[in-house]
Amino acid sequence: MSQEADLFTKLADIRREYTLGGLRREHLPDTPIALFNQWLQQACEAQLPDPTAMCVATVDQQGQPYQRIVLLKHVDEQSMTFYTNLGSRKAQHLQDNNQISLHFPWYFLERQVMVIGRAEKLPISQVLTYFHSRPFESQIGAWVSKQSSRISGRQLLESAFMQMKQKYQQGEVPLPSFWGGYRVSIEAVEFWQGGKHRLHDRFLYQKQDDCWKIDRLAP
Repeated sequence: MSQEADLFTKLADIRREYTLGGLRREHLPDTPIALFNQWLQQACEAQLPDPTAMCVATVDQQGQPYQRIVLLKHVDEQSMTFYTNLGSRKAQHLQDNNQISLHFPWYFLERQVMVIGRAEKLPISQVLTYFHSRPFESQIGAWVSKQSSRISGRQLLESAFMQMKQKYQQGEVPLPSFWGGYRVSIEAVEFWQGGKHRLHDRFLYQKQDDCWKIDRLAP
């Protein structure tokens, strides 16, 4: 049997037991962000790679879902924020349908968090402030990439990057008109904590007026 065939044979048997701890109703705070911030802090303290990385899911006009990883840049009691190219595929989807889902895959802590909400573009003042807080090379990178468009090769990107870097070496990099961000208004948050024997703990917070309704979900 080839190594590839042997791997596929074993896929169904790849599993492990989750033993790091449980999540109980009496320990839950009244708001989801209080628990999210606690888990995010613990992910940072555990030195997980890219603890703010989240999978962003959007849907096109035909109902086809797409996912990609971006970085969370701000969180408060009502919303989460990320930045992107406004010509990207995700931005095009959100223009037609602003419903969005965010997923934080903290597997090393045997945890996941899913957020459901609606995305709105950030005001230019907020985008400008964040853009100029980024490293110089990241600002240049935002200029040279027409995100999601087809390109002939990497050399095209690298050449444009070097040209733009030289152009703005001695001055401030202006904000591209096609670059911005989104504020995701939070409507629901689900917390998943792995448990022994696949008896995972799942709790769903759903916004109801000014309060949060909390339900335990079957694993």
